[in-house]
Amino acid sequence: RMLHETPSALAPVLLGVSCLCLAEAFRLGTHARPFRSSAPSHPPSLSPCLSHPSSFITSHAATGTQIAPTDAERTAHEPADTDAALDPLGVDEQQRLKSDAEKYLLNNYGARNLLLTEGRGATVYDASGKAYIDFGAGIAVNALGHSDLGWYSALMDQASKLSHTSNLYLTQPQIDLAKKLVQLAPFASKVFFCNSGTEANEAAIKFARKLALSKARKGLLGKAKKVNFVAFEKSFHGRTMGALTVTSKKKIRDPFAPLMGGDVTFCPWNDLKEAKRAIDGDTCAVFVEPVQGEGGVNPADVGFLKGLRELCDKSGAVLVFDEVQCGLGRTGKLWGHQHAGVSPDIMTLAKPLAGGLPIGAVLMTEEVASAIEPGDHGSTFAGNPLVCAVANYVVNAVSSPEFLSGIESKGRHLRERLAAVEGGRIKDTRGEGLLIGVVFDSADEVNKIKQTCEDRGLLVLTAGEGQVVRLAPPLNIPMEQLDRGIDILEHAIKELG
Repeated sequence: RMLHETPSALAPVLLGVSCLCLAEAFRLGTHARPFRSSAPSHPPSLSPCLSHPSSFITSHAATGTQIAPTDAERTAHEPADTDAALDPLGVDEQQRLKSDAEKYLLNNYGARNLLLTEGRGATVYDASGKAYIDFGAGIAVNALGHSDLGWYSALMDQASKLSHTSNLYLTQPQIDLAKKLVQLAPFASKVFFCNSGTEANEAAIKFARKLALSKARKGLLGKAKKVNFVAFEKSFHGRTMGALTVTSKKKIRDPFAPLMGGDVTFCPWNDLKEAKRAIDGDTCAVFVEPVQGEGGVNPADVGFLKGLRELCDKSGAVLVFDEVQCGLGRTGKLWGHQHAGVSPDIMTLAKPLAGGLPIGAVLMTEEVASAIEPGDHGSTFAGNPLVCAVANYVVNAVSSPEFLSGIESKGRHLRERLAAVEGGRIKDTRGEGLLIGVVFDSADEVNKIKQTCEDRGLLVLTAGEGQVVRLAPPLNIPMEQLDRGIDILEHAIKELG
């Protein structure tokens, strides 16, 4: 019919397209992987003539008006334990890859024995096809698990339109994401995008310093210098020079001294009295994680955060909440600081924001934003439309009240299960939502537990000085799969004797 109603000059073109479409349909029908009722198969690759996602996936997935799937809808696609990996690798190929890794990759991460090839929901698969329940989620990054269909839809839809432009130009996904974040964080007026949590904290340092300079130029500081920082013991804000300066762990700080100029005082965690001694008129900013992640999963006391807010208001220091790990739903509330009912001047975000793609964000008050001028900071890749489109989808999904309520209930269930573990090996269980730390006597015990869990199909993280098992599963993990993971962890603890 199309050929009959089309001018003769276009008929050969449409005929060719029709043939390609038929060939593609045949290819997919004969070679595509079978759909599994318990989990979505990996979307098949399409030939160029059919590569536009709107022809086979949900359209408008990355727009500001997109309606995110509910928690129940998304977890309906979680894989069962019986799901095998689709493409296990042969022994020779595994050995080749591990040999190449040792030969070509810098050994800054230490030994990495597992070679992962696939992931679906809260399950990942190694190169041999063995399945693992993922209680690490890429270190609290994969908020919606692996291979989420809506995530994939948002990625492919934007990739077919525009992937990168630099920040010389405006793009809709970046604008939509900034608007969404500001609307969800009432203290904020503006957003700066970057590529990681470390970069976000670097930017926060610069913005705090620039605000102080702006005030000094207006004669508002008197003799105060406002170049110093206050942070806390067990803190972790990143590994680049500025972020490392406000990170307390000497093991990762000392090899790179001297760090950033200006004094940095590390106060004991949750010690408001010591913080009061340290914060004064020369303090530029105070950096604090509402829930410390790397330091051992240590929640801040409500009174501690409220007291820091008062001290910063009195001294004129900028209060920075690092929510790179604990933000965006991880604690059962959208922002970790909401548990204390206080707001920062700057909040840094990253890990779960794009559900697996590199992105960071700095949210700030109007006062901070007003001090920043063109040229003060920037990044070539920051806020690119591809990553922002995916982040729009993730934020839509995670910020729904139903989704956050599910995180809170699963976190409560997780803590109740851990409290019932017998044997006396667990010394403490702490955290919020689905960011939980299980404390043991030693790193040696934790290493044994971690290995036993891995052998039985569960991946966990560590924290603190190695004596804490850190649990940070995908936020949409089904309760039944959460329970199976806890069963494995409980068995590993009991194997200690």
